[in-house]
Amino acid sequence: MALWDRIKESASTMQTQLNAKKNDLKSGGFRDASMAMCALVAAADGSIDPSERQRVTSLITSNEVLRNFPSDELQRLFDDNCQKLTSDFEFGKVSVMQTIGKVGKKPAEARAVVQIGIVIGGADGDFDKDEQGVVREVCFALGIPPEEFDL
Repeated sequence: MALWDRIKESASTMQTQLNAKKNDLKSGGFRDASMAMCALVAAADGSIDPSERQRVTSLITSNEVLRNFPSDELQRLFDDNCQKLTSDFEFGKVSVMQTIGKVGKKPAEARAVVQIGIVIGGADGDFDKDEQGVVREVCFALGIPPEEFDL
């Protein structure tokens, strides 16, 4: 199977798993951590270009699980996290990782945040090394073996 197909299949599988847990993923902590993860994946290479920001915004508003929350709220959280990461990537990353870390004591939410990162990273068919790297870092921060997600 071509790499492109494996990436698309993995993102699709993650989305299916997320949809199955939709009713369990309604906490503010999950919402905040998910938007932090989206921004982190978007900024994985150290910057966020406008087209990438728009693509991630479209994915956020169309994601079935994230529809548990008002889209304007998600947009604000995503933009706030993007701002932190673009003004000073390393300092912003610390803040974003702290937000993500808050779901660490809730295994279902923690795994769902990782899955959101994989879905966002793989949505364009190119889950690149930088994106994989930040999702792997999140796994370590949440105490989840990256191998669980083939990272």
